[in-house]
Amino acid sequence: MKRRTIGATGVSAIGLGAMPMSIEGRPDRERSIATVHAALDAGVTLIDTADAYHVGARAGHNEELIAEALKSYDGNASEVLVATKGGHLRPGDGTWTLNGRPEYLKLAARASAERLGIDAIGLYQFHRPDPDVPYADSIGALRELLDEGVIRMAGISNATVEQIDIANEVLGGRLACVQNQFSPAFRSSLAELHHCAKLDIAFLPWSPLGGIQRAGELGSEYSAFQSVADARGISSQQVALAWELALSPTVVPIPGASRPASIQDSVLAADLELTREELTLLASAS
Repeated sequence: MKRRTIGATGVSAIGLGAMPMSIEGRPDRERSIATVHAALDAGVTLIDTADAYHVGARAGHNEELIAEALKSYDGNASEVLVATKGGHLRPGDGTWTLNGRPEYLKLAARASAERLGIDAIGLYQFHRPDPDVPYADSIGALRELLDEGVIRMAGISNATVEQIDIANEVLGGRLACVQNQFSPAFRSSLAELHHCAKLDIAFLPWSPLGGIQRAGELGSEYSAFQSVADARGISSQQVALAWELALSPTVVPIPGASRPASIQDSVLAADLELTREELTLLASAS
């Protein structure tokens, strides 16, 4: 599989979004671990999680699941980069809340490291801006975590162009990645994608296939993607991921998966080269 970089770290061009394994309708533990193992077998070296990926009030279900899957893997997982996030919470009543206070983020990062069973988190991301806390203050916590060696790289999620610049300045040019929603159905983060390309910062589209509910309907909703897929004898999901990869060498999609077949299909997009005519068609698809 082709590789890209996050910071100075090489990763697979397609990552694994592990959220579907720990939210409503999640699969059993055995299938989730089999999905992670299938991703590793296929060459995936980036796994994205968060402390808020859980059902009920107990945080960290997905982080613990990833730790178990990596520990039980028969192959070599030494190159796997586990990225997690903090600052977005699920109190247990089905709602999402925010906490971007620096003191909280520093505690949350250490708790994530403990659940993952590691001394330092490879990539830690501020999950979502908290309107009650100055953005620079929240990022300041990540800077301290970097300086203290609690995390090796820092990233942000759900950020604007302005927030990308603030974060990179506060971190002293050490912003490793930006994780925003981006897909054929959601293109409003294109400005942030291009800004990351300009700054040579990795851009990680979350829900790159349109989300859990819409991923399977991508081809029927966007006929251009299905048309290219049919002509090539592949899935429309592969076409969507290849299209995103073609937008910039800094793009690393992280499609969600809850069964081995899903991630096995997705990773094939890393080596799919679309023609100029196909890219033009897909860019205008709506």
